Amino acid sequence: MMFRIRQVLNDGAPANSDAIRQVQAILRERFAAVSDEEVEALPEKLRDPLKYRFRFLLFVAEDARGRVRGFALVLHAPDLNFCYLDFIATSARGIGGGAGGALYERVREAARAIGVDGLFFECLPDDPRLSPNPATRRQNARRLKFYEQYGARPIMGSAYETPLRPGEPDPPYLVFDGLGEHELPSGPRLAEIVSAILERKYGDRCPPDYVEKVVASFLDGEVCLRPFRYYAQAAPETSGVPNGKIPIVVNDRHDIHHIRERGYVEAPVRVRAILRELEKMQLFERIEPKEYPETHIRAVHDGAFVDYLRRACATVEPNRSVYPYVFPIRNRARPPKELTLRAGYWCLDTFTPINPNAWRAARRAVDCTLTASDKILEGHRFAYALVRPPGHHAERRAFGGFCYFCNVAVAANYLSRFGRIAILDIDYHHGNGQQDIFYSRPDVLTVSIHGHPRFAYPYFSGFRDETGDGAGAGFNLNIPLPEIITPADYREALEQALKRIGRHEPAYLIVAFGLDTAVGDPTGSWPHRTDDFERIGRMIGEVGLPTLVVQEGGYRTRTLGANAAHFFAGLWNGARAPRPRGTTQGRSRDARAEPGRSDMAAVSFRAELTAEDADSIRGLVASTGFFTSAEEAVAMELANDRIQKSAASDYHFIVAETPAASGGAQLAGYSCYGAIPGTDSGWDLYWIVVDPRHQHQHLGRRLIQETEKSVLERGGSRLYAETSSTEKYAPTRAFYRRNGFSKVAELPDFYRPGDGKVIYMKRLKR
Repeated sequence: MMFRIRQVLNDGAPANSDAIRQVQAILRERFAAVSDEEVEALPEKLRDPLKYRFRFLLFVAEDARGRVRGFALVLHAPDLNFCYLDFIATSARGIGGGAGGALYERVREAARAIGVDGLFFECLPDDPRLSPNPATRRQNARRLKFYEQYGARPIMGSAYETPLRPGEPDPPYLVFDGLGEHELPSGPRLAEIVSAILERKYGDRCPPDYVEKVVASFLDGEVCLRPFRYYAQAAPETSGVPNGKIPIVVNDRHDIHHIRERGYVEAPVRVRAILRELEKMQLFERIEPKEYPETHIRAVHDGAFVDYLRRACATVEPNRSVYPYVFPIRNRARPPKELTLRAGYWCLDTFTPINPNAWRAARRAVDCTLTASDKILEGHRFAYALVRPPGHHAERRAFGGFCYFCNVAVAANYLSRFGRIAILDIDYHHGNGQQDIFYSRPDVLTVSIHGHPRFAYPYFSGFRDETGDGAGAGFNLNIPLPEIITPADYREALEQALKRIGRHEPAYLIVAFGLDTAVGDPTGSWPHRTDDFERIGRMIGEVGLPTLVVQEGGYRTRTLGANAAHFFAGLWNGARAPRPRGTTQGRSRDARAEPGRSDMAAVSFRAELTAEDADSIRGLVASTGFFTSAEEAVAMELANDRIQKSAASDYHFIVAETPAASGGAQLAGYSCYGAIPGTDSGWDLYWIVVDPRHQHQHLGRRLIQETEKSVLERGGSRLYAETSSTEKYAPTRAFYRRNGFSKVAELPDFYRPGDGKVIYMKRLKR
């Protein structure tokens, strides 16, 4: 396949904006009946879905040059739990290249991942009574035949094919694809869905009496799927993207870089040891690396450095290595003529050699990392570049620490065209390469947990006060740790790192994966064993971001494979069953996340407020120091409404109490929520607040759980929460994501210029 398929979230990143412009061009090229207003509204639909009462999912098929060969636009109705395929089309250069089929399979995978009850779309008829033109009818039949192979067929027995104007040819069928999992919904349920389609998508074209007539036909008629016409049955489900496994891209040329000198621990056996254990897991899918232009390396490394490394490696005799041993402390302006002597001008140390295969192996490691990056763009939750030589010590103008090119930096720069990036370096040694390369950039957050530079390589970087420069100030976080730590110490540092990553709100996470934090590693001093790596993986998986893992250090070959296997097991399980680590303090329709450390066995919950609760709630809200006086007044207004009206109030509460030292109980936190008027099962989470004295104890998570239980008991199925888009509320947004909420809309400048409203939704299950 000479293209990749990725989702375009919005027009914020340059590559996304360019893709949207190309999609608009295809819309104009392929759909003459679509108005300019509808075409121009596409970016706004992605940014502000509430205005259109659908959440919009845009997928594009791009070639290697970023040219869009096809696209699919899907409308997701969270309130009714269905998807509607609005457009799927290829450009003139994409016809016949397989882009249309690949896009449809990607749409089906996305719909399945959302958990909707089915995918609906329109398709022109193949019935001579509805499509009198034979040529048009043949085209319609080809489309219906294509969809039928997936089990998608027209819904019969309704008035959906009624033309808006009598006698108009080719009125569309409404087609249903159960995604291999769902039966056609009942008539009343279909009536709700059809009403939403006609009113939200076609409200400006379909008069109310027409909508009423069509909707009524689903209530009164015997609707069913048309029997298979072109196939005996649906074809078996295809693998699609993603296919439920982690793509692994192994550097198939890594072993040519084999330094046989005694003590050179960066050996080919490292990759074999890891791969041997991972192959036992049935969790990975091997992907062959593709070749990428050298421009991706030059985008993060100085061109003169890249030129030198290629030329110097080519001049060294086969089976020989040259090590830097002279460094330009006094005169950097006059490098020596001989390339091998010039090595110290570009190198950090005396143990990273130049030889003919160093360039080839390092170049291939970059290709592998970019191949894995493309798998992330295609929609995989995780991808793993199992490469050597490693890369995170290679700076913009220097190699060292066994590293020649900074693989994670190349990937980060590549992915940054599609959204914000966070790099998390969990190698024992500081990730000086990505720090140096992105030190002045705010779009790529670099975070490194490592041994303190006073005792650990590379010694001259990795200090806490190195936080970024210029536009990048505040976007580099170093967490140096002592030589002797416990696994709990490390997890506390990881919590800090993940919290900062949450505030950055990246589209993609890149993990510089070092296994040299293991007990017994010859280059480290920390105590991690298999269970510790599994916990680390789980914590990272719970973040819920598309994550690229790139291999860095790790040199105790006896345990490398087992430690890697446990890390990926934790990563996988953390993403599949996220367990939030947060408690909260918040404001109206808001929550802030804090790391949790212990349980509150003595906490109890109740659902009614008493008159005595008014003062307790006022004191609790004020004690957080987080709310304005106007917000405190809102909190009291809702509480007093419940106290005065009791069960007649529209506001419901869950109160968390802990034993008081003087006996009785004291307020530890509360949530306030209520049904959304005009919806059948939507509820709003208005407030969730935790006493600062009870933070770090998972109380916010438990309040969410109790609230969800109450909403389900009252017939609700969706819980919404709103918060600010500003940096101050980044922990709040991270808290909602960790508790299973998904962002469904963002309204720019809602509260004030630069302060938008972000809306999250969670579908509740019994």
